[in-house]
Amino acid sequence: MVRLTGKHPFNAEAKLNVLFSKGFLTPSNLFFVRNHGAVPHVDTKTAREWKIAIHGLCDNPVAFTIEELRFKFEVITMPVTLVCAGNRRKEQNVVQQSLGFSWGAAGLSTALFTGVRLADVLDHVKPNRGAKHVIFEGSDSLPNGPYGTSQLLSWARDRRRGMMLAWGMNGLPLEPDHGFPLRLVVPGQIGGRSVKWLRQIELSPIESQHHLHFNDNKVLPMQIGPDRARAEEKWWYDPRYMIRDLNVNSAIACPDHEETVQVQYEGTYTLRGYAYAGGGRRITRVEVSINDGDTWELAEIEYPEDSFRSVAFSDSVYGALDLTDSDQCYCWSFWSLTVPLRSLRDSPSICVRAMDESLALQPRNMYCNATGMMNNWHVVWFRVCIHVLGDERLQFEHPTMAGTQPGGWMQRLKDQGEDPSKPVFSTSAPNTTKTETSSASAPPPAVSMIRSEVNQKITVGELRAHTHCKNPWFVVYGEVYDATTYLNDHPGGPQSITLVAGEDTTEDFMAIHSSDAKRKLAGYHIGTLVGEIKELKASDDSSSSAFLQPNKWKTVTLQTMIDVSKDSKVFRFILDHKERDLGLPIGQHVYVRLRRKINGKADVGELVQRAYTPISKKNDRGFIDMLVKIYHPTKHFPLGGRMTLGFAELTVDDTIELKGPIGHFVWLGNGMASLHGNLRRIRQIGLICGGSGITPILQVLRGIFTDTTDNDTDVWVVDINRDVGDILCRDELDELAKTHSSRLSLRYSLTSKSIPKDWDQSVGRLDAKMMNKYLPALSADGLICICGPPAMERMAKDHLVGMGWDGTSQIVIF
Repeated sequence: MVRLTGKHPFNAEAKLNVLFSKGFLTPSNLFFVRNHGAVPHVDTKTAREWKIAIHGLCDNPVAFTIEELRFKFEVITMPVTLVCAGNRRKEQNVVQQSLGFSWGAAGLSTALFTGVRLADVLDHVKPNRGAKHVIFEGSDSLPNGPYGTSQLLSWARDRRRGMMLAWGMNGLPLEPDHGFPLRLVVPGQIGGRSVKWLRQIELSPIESQHHLHFNDNKVLPMQIGPDRARAEEKWWYDPRYMIRDLNVNSAIACPDHEETVQVQYEGTYTLRGYAYAGGGRRITRVEVSINDGDTWELAEIEYPEDSFRSVAFSDSVYGALDLTDSDQCYCWSFWSLTVPLRSLRDSPSICVRAMDESLALQPRNMYCNATGMMNNWHVVWFRVCIHVLGDERLQFEHPTMAGTQPGGWMQRLKDQGEDPSKPVFSTSAPNTTKTETSSASAPPPAVSMIRSEVNQKITVGELRAHTHCKNPWFVVYGEVYDATTYLNDHPGGPQSITLVAGEDTTEDFMAIHSSDAKRKLAGYHIGTLVGEIKELKASDDSSSSAFLQPNKWKTVTLQTMIDVSKDSKVFRFILDHKERDLGLPIGQHVYVRLRRKINGKADVGELVQRAYTPISKKNDRGFIDMLVKIYHPTKHFPLGGRMTLGFAELTVDDTIELKGPIGHFVWLGNGMASLHGNLRRIRQIGLICGGSGITPILQVLRGIFTDTTDNDTDVWVVDINRDVGDILCRDELDELAKTHSSRLSLRYSLTSKSIPKDWDQSVGRLDAKMMNKYLPALSADGLICICGPPAMERMAKDHLVGMGWDGTSQIVIF
C-alpha cells in the first residue's frame, strides 16, 4: 500500500498494477483506506453489544444490535465498487495544488458487502411526513465532531439504489479501517457517503449539519481557488456543489508505469484498464487512441458484475446474493484492446476515455477545483506516454504516481517549464537520471513559509528536546516550526502533529497541504535548523541511556513466553544491553510493531502495530515484560485479533519493534501527576479496569505504593472480569491490598453466569451503583483512571461527568 498522508491518519491506496492484477474483487489488504482521524478501537465484546440508533421524525424509533438486524431483516450480499472522490487527484495537484492530498488512480476497490437493506430498516421505523433527509453519524472522534453526512430520504428508501447497513466484507467481518463493526454502503456514490463505524441514523427535515458534510466532498466552481475557498465559508454551504453520484472515469493499468516491451514486427500488446460510472449507470463504451486523440478504437468491455445476475445464491453467511432482477451497475468494468507493437512504436502516447449509458463522456479538459475531486479529464484522458529506447524497446510512463512517490510525465513536463495540462510528447526517451537531495536542503516552494524577520539558529539537539506532545517542533525545508498553539485547531487532530514532533516532515507536509496552509505555516516559524538532519536519528547506545526513543523503532528479542490464563500470556523481550533502562514513565505506553507470519514464515505477512503498557517493573533492566490477551478467531470474529494473534505466532528469538514513550498521563510520584502537560496534586485516585486493562492500572499502583515519599494518596480499584481465572495479576493486587489496607480499597466483579459459591465480591458489569460505592467521592484533588473495553470506558466517563467530575482534568482514559 502507498501511504498518502504520512503517519496519521492512515490513508492509502494499492499500487495500480497490483490492484488490477487481483481482478474483480479486492483483497482487504489492498482495499483503499480513507480516514479523517484515529480509527475507533472496537473489541469483540463491544462489537457484540454495538447498537445503531434510528430516531428523529419517525413513528417507531429503535436501536438494533447487529444480531437483531440479522434476525429482523433479510440479509443480503451484493458486489459494490467504492471510489474515493479524490481518485486521480494527484494529476490536478501537479497542475494546481488543491486542498486535498494526492490520490493516484487506485483510489477504488470492490468487495462483496453483506448486511441489510437500508430501505427495509427505514420502512420499519416509518418516517413521518416532515422527514426529507436521512442523517448518518459515525463514532470516530474528530476535532469538529464525528464524521457524518446525509442522503435524501427519497433516495434512501429506493431499493434500486442499493444502500445497505453492512457488517461483512468478502465473507468476513469488516476490518477496523473499513468500518468494523457496522458501516453504511452507498453504491454508485462517492466513498465519502458510506459512513463507517455507524452509530446513529436520524430522520430530519434538513440535511446533515456535521462539519465534514459541509467542508468536504464538494466540487466548487473553478473560479473559487483553494485560498479563496478557505477564506470564504459561504461556498461550502451551497448544496448545489455537493457530490453524490460518481462521474464516468477510466484508467490504463497495462502497460504499467516504467514497463518496457521489446518491439517485434508481428508482435501485439493488449492494453487493459478499468472504467466505472455512478448512479447505477452502465459503461457503454471505452475508446482508446494511440495518435493523441485524432482517431479512436472501440475497446472490448468485460462486466464481471453481470455474472452475479445469472444465478441466485443463499447461505448462512452471505444471506441472499441475488441480482437476477437488477439492472443497476455498481461495480467497475474492465476494458481491453489488442494493438500491434509497431503501431505503439510510432505513437507518442496512449489515451483512454469512457462513456456511460446517459451518454456522459469524460471531458477533454481538467476542471480545476479547490478540493481537486472528481478528476476525470481527458486531454490526458488517462494518458500513458510512450518512449522508444535505443534497442527497439518501448518504455511507458504514467501521468503521476500516487502520494509523494516521484515519477510521471506530468511532473517531468512541469519541471521542464512546460504546461502539464497541455502536454506535447515526443517518442524520445526521457532523462531518467535522478538527483539525490535531502528534503532539508531542497529548494523552497514558491509560497513563502517563513518570516523574514526570524533569524534564530536552532540545533538538532534543541529540536530533539521538543519531541513531546506539549511543545512539538518540526522541520520543513530546513526551517523549524513550533506547532504548540495549533494543536487543538489542526483538522486531523493533535496527533497528526505530535507523531512527527522533532522530525523532518518536508515530504509529508508538502504532499498534502494547500498553498493557503503553507502560507499559514509561516506564522509558526521560529528559526532555521543548524546541522545535518540525519542527526535526528542518532541515538546514544551506552548502557546508561534509556532504550526507548519516541521517533525511532528499536528491536527487541523474545526470550520467554508464560501462560498466565486460558487466553493471556506474558512475553519477555530482551533489550540490547542487560543493564539498559527501558525509559518508560509511569502511566505511559510503548508502540509495538510486528509483522504477521504466513504459514510459519516470518517477515511475509502484514505489518501491525498498537500501543501496550508493559508489566515489567520500573527498576527492571535489560528486558520488558508484556501481558497480552490473545483474541483467537471465533464464529462471530473469524479473523481474531490481528495484533494479538501476531504475538501468538511468535517463537523464542523472534523480534518485534518498540517506540515510545507515548501517552498523555504520567504519575510523577509524591502525589503528583501530569495530565495533558498540566501538573496536579492528587489525594484520592480511583482506578477502573477490565481484563488486560489492568496493565496501566498496575503501573500506577506500583508507582504509588513503592514511593516512600507518598503516605497520603488513597486509592480505590475496581477490576471487572468474566471469570475468576480471567483476573490478571491477582496475586500482586491482593498482596498490595493486604499490605496497604488502610489506603487501598480493591473490589473485583465477575460478569459470568457461573459464579463460584464462595465468591464474596461483586457480580455484574460496571454500573453507576458500583462506581458510587467503590470509587472515591468527587473532590478537587481527586482523579479517576480507566482502562478497559471502549463501551465500559464510555459508560464510566459519562457517569462520572454526570456526577460532576471534570472530563478533561479529572478523568484519564488510557
